[in-house]
Amino acid sequence: MLAEFWATASTSYKALVFAAMGLMAVGLVLSIVGNSSGNQGLAIASLPVIGVGLVLHVAGLVVRGEKIRRLHKK
Repeated sequence: MLAEFWATASTSYKALVFAAMGLMAVGLVLSIVGNSSGNQGLAIASLPVIGVGLVLHVAGLVVRGEKIRRLHKK
């Protein structure tokens, strides 16, 4: 079912998923680099980037849930 859903998923859902994954990955890299180099400012700056990625992830879940809800009402 997952493969079928991804094939029929809306463009907005796919964009939210990829943006969320990208932001979380960038945030994690910034956090690792900041903590490894002892740069506390970079490590702290990575937290909002990860947070925005998580918010986009939740928004993607809402979009997916709405589509599934609409399909089950038919």
